Amino acid sequence: MGYINLLELKLLLNISLVVLLVNGHGTQTEAQPEFLAPLDNLTVTQGRDVSFTCVVNNLGQYRVAWIKSDSKAILAIHTHMVALNPRLSVTHNGHNTWKLHISHVQLNDSGSYMCQVNTDPMRHQSGNLDVVVPPDILNENEPNTLEGGVANEGGNVQLVCQATGVPEPAVQWRRENGKDIVVRTEGREKQVVKFVEGERLVLNQVQRTDMGGYLCIASNGVPPSVSKRFDVQVNFPPNVKAGNQLVAAPVESHVLLQCIVEAFPTPLNGWHKHDGMKLYEGEKYTISEEKLNAYTWQLNLTVKNLHKGDFGPYICSSINALGKSDARIRLQELHLPPKPTTTPTPYVPSTVKQPRRKQHYGTHGKGHEAGKGANTFNRDTYIINHIQENDYLGSLIVHEGNGHGLVGMNGATMGTGNGLGGPGGTNGGGLEKPRNTQMPAPIPSRQPHWILNNKSRAMDIFSHRRTVAFVSCCLLMIYSLLMLLTFT
Repeated sequence: MGYINLLELKLLLNISLVVLLVNGHGTQTEAQPEFLAPLDNLTVTQGRDVSFTCVVNNLGQYRVAWIKSDSKAILAIHTHMVALNPRLSVTHNGHNTWKLHISHVQLNDSGSYMCQVNTDPMRHQSGNLDVVVPPDILNENEPNTLEGGVANEGGNVQLVCQATGVPEPAVQWRRENGKDIVVRTEGREKQVVKFVEGERLVLNQVQRTDMGGYLCIASNGVPPSVSKRFDVQVNFPPNVKAGNQLVAAPVESHVLLQCIVEAFPTPLNGWHKHDGMKLYEGEKYTISEEKLNAYTWQLNLTVKNLHKGDFGPYICSSINALGKSDARIRLQELHLPPKPTTTPTPYVPSTVKQPRRKQHYGTHGKGHEAGKGANTFNRDTYIINHIQENDYLGSLIVHEGNGHGLVGMNGATMGTGNGLGGPGGTNGGGLEKPRNTQMPAPIPSRQPHWILNNKSRAMDIFSHRRTVAFVSCCLLMIYSLLMLLTFT
């Protein structure tokens, strides 16, 4: 019985050995796992989330593991987490993709990560994680203190701005509102720049104009850049200047007196009269001051309802821990001319209504063409060209009725409606009398002219022209009669 059991046991062992051999031969013929894509190199800002992706085909009975290369620490096998880090997790899509997730990345998460398959020999691929940190300005050793940010005028100020970040940030200094930074050397040479590089800003021989805000700006290419403000203060005694040293105003009026004060630290300002009496806000005085910048104030004093006792010197003063200063303004009476007891009637000059300009145009025909561009008689001007009698006798041309006119050598046109007319030929019975108005300035002419300044002189001239016209007509009629007799 015992012998049979021994044979059965030997048979079972032989069968097991055959099975193992068969299985081993089959394993060797199966396809081996392979990576379809490399592991990416990642860069992430501190505090963000990131994940590595590992794609493996033909995994079979093998397993995927995640390892931190620098520490050789196993983070996870398949979907089972080994590392006790709540920010790490692994996911699998059920096919060939495994992901290692890192949430809220910290600086110590930087390094190389490995996706590994437990074949013999092992197969693996690696990816690098770079964690960057935005710049930050340290609050240690604050330079904005009494020792670092304040100095007397002519002293030195040093500001220090330390910044951290990955990669290491660069530090730059600028002034508020785009003002220039004045960098002075020991030799009193100065350089005016818009910015200064480096963690330290040294201001030598500071002046009051150097006061104000200075910005330390740190940047390393990782947003956001950061900045910090440092306040530079320069102490100096007051300096007072009067807006106007002499002011005049009449009695019963209000007057404004002004002073400009430069001082730091903030001074105590006030107004006094020449006898030392301090002035206060009230019905008589209005006192105010306006801050123009970090170290400049404008002092205003309004004196109301001036009377004789208000005239004289006024003093504006300023005092701080470093000294005192004042300025004097003299207020004197302004004497105005006495007001008239009666109001005179304003003089209103009489204006002569100018007559409307009446233009006269020649009628169609040769008379019109001949008179084009000539100086025709105008009612508004009393300028009459002096024309010699022989000019009239030798140069007048008669046109037949129906509105045609006589055109003389001087270009004047005379209408002849039913007879001889005056200039313009409106009534055909004589010259139209001009209106007696104010004489205009004479107009230059090649021929002498008369300027008529009274009615009688104008009538004489027109009578003369009328006589000349009549004689001319008679001569023309005689000439026509002689020609008729000659031909007959």
